[in-house]
Amino acid sequence: MPKRSLRPDTELPPTAALVVPGLAVIAVTYGLARYGYGLYLPQFRTAFGLSAGTAGAVAAGSYLGYCAAAVVASGLVGTGRARRALWVAGGSAALGSLLVAVAWNGWSLAAGALIAGSGAGAATPALVAAVAGTVVLPEQARAQGLVNSGTGAGVVVGGLLVLSIPEAWRWSWAGFAVVALLATAWADRRTRWASVPDGPGGSGLLGPEGRAQIGRLGRPLVAALLAGAGCAGVWTFARDLLTTDGGLSAAVTGLLWCLLGAAGLVGGLSGVLVRRVGLRAAWRGTVVAAAAGTALLGALPGSVVPAALALACFGSAFVALSGVLIAWGAHRTPDVAAAAAAILFIGLTVGQAVGSVALGLATGAAGAPAAFLAAAALLVVSAAAAEPREGP
Repeated sequence: MPKRSLRPDTELPPTAALVVPGLAVIAVTYGLARYGYGLYLPQFRTAFGLSAGTAGAVAAGSYLGYCAAAVVASGLVGTGRARRALWVAGGSAALGSLLVAVAWNGWSLAAGALIAGSGAGAATPALVAAVAGTVVLPEQARAQGLVNSGTGAGVVVGGLLVLSIPEAWRWSWAGFAVVALLATAWADRRTRWASVPDGPGGSGLLGPEGRAQIGRLGRPLVAALLAGAGCAGVWTFARDLLTTDGGLSAAVTGLLWCLLGAAGLVGGLSGVLVRRVGLRAAWRGTVVAAAAGTALLGALPGSVVPAALALACFGSAFVALSGVLIAWGAHRTPDVAAAAAAILFIGLTVGQAVGSVALGLATGAAGAPAAFLAAAALLVVSAAAAEPREGP
């Protein structure tokens, strides 16, 4: 039985004691520090004169920073230092958000977005390990899904900020930095950290145990890459599409972004979905729903009701498919669940990085609606990589 440290009490805390602060960490690292770039893209393009291609490249840089942080965090988790991984997550989100807040040109904005977005990469493996070490086994799948739904909560907060103070983006990003540190400290206090590595001989993605898992994650990794490329359309360009092509006001697009985030909270039930219908059906259902939302948004960006339906569909589906990936990785490699989650989320993020660049170029060449239809097609293709009926 692994020894636990850093908490004086002897009883495991209730699930909610970690789920709420864990959700807060995901909310600020994903929903604000990472996806806040897409939310504030219209303001950034105005302030720094960014083209669609440049905007996509900046988003890709933040996604690649995410991947690097995920590798580092996986190594920390694999050597029994998951608490440090959590602080890498919160610290990166805070530092990058602060740099965005004081950005003076496009290059400084890109650097801030890269650092801020990287925090999310460390958050996932750190919190997978935190839940595994703190929550009793029967409750872990549900707890992981609920923590993962924090993305939606963060998106709601970001949308409300844009709605209420659209021009005060610098102060908003400075606030993200403060919240990142507070949420990290809260989650740290509520976690019962393991004093042994995650899994036998675990040493993260770069160690022998981590490398051995990549071959066992081939199918979900391909699925994650394709889905990430398709999801980049909404996360990077949705608000710009609604504003530029759709002609909707800042107030309306802010409300729609809140709806996107609120729908993501429903995706926190991904653990229940997997138990009810299985990995195969859960994956196919969530990516097809995300594709439907993406296609509808690209086709009717100027119509408020269809756009609302599209973003609600996409928001719930994206958070759910992220939760399905966590469950899929744990199913294939149960002894190193945190490393598996890091690998699959890296795949999802590499897909988003490539998708951001490709869709940015496609937007410049053929227009945003066509690029969104291409993104939807990628999501449909990712459904073909679902778990075979006969099992792994």
